[in-house]
Amino acid sequence: MEQGRPKPDLIIFDCDGVLVDSELLSCRCLSEVLAGFGIGLSQQQALELFLGRSTKAIEQHYRDLGQIVPESFLPCLKSQVLSTFAASLQPIPGVAGVVSDLSVPFCVASSSDLDRVALSLDVTGLRAHFGDRIYTAQMVRHGKPAPDLFLYTAEKMHISPERALVIEDSVSGVKAGKAAGMTVWGFVGGSHYRGRDGQAILSGAGADRVFARMSDFWEA
Repeated sequence: MEQGRPKPDLIIFDCDGVLVDSELLSCRCLSEVLAGFGIGLSQQQALELFLGRSTKAIEQHYRDLGQIVPESFLPCLKSQVLSTFAASLQPIPGVAGVVSDLSVPFCVASSSDLDRVALSLDVTGLRAHFGDRIYTAQMVRHGKPAPDLFLYTAEKMHISPERALVIEDSVSGVKAGKAAGMTVWGFVGGSHYRGRDGQAILSGAGADRVFARMSDFWEA
């Protein structure tokens, strides 16, 4: 946990941008699929608007703007993301070593759909570390930045929220973890943080600590 505090009883990893270097790939897919429906969204705008958010949040964003995306949008996006991940997705450097060495329970809590998380872990060779300890926004009513997913995860893992440590790369994820009463470490080692001040972004969202290399996981 924080310096001088005991280690947590549970570590909850976000998937995209924390376990796998997927955020730029998924934002590119989103931009391309929306363009096919006549909606302009750059990769940078996708990062700023939807990093760490669910597909429901994407649909709600355009609904609020009076732009109704077709029913075929989500199937098209899902298909493109899964095919892109299968061909190009890489793990975050050093993350396999971190999870292999953990002596406390750990799991995944992601805004992505279950099949996307499962594919991400399979493609990158991380699935064996997590087994069925995978929780997604599909399992709760409100996704990040609401605390629902993290509270649900802690309940399923039989750990009190205040004894859980969340590893997140997005503002919405950090806010969700803090709203759940958990310690949150921001991770900025994904390729989507190149050229961006991740320290300022995630500290500003309330992260208790921000780090950029998995090799520094336990360093204060």
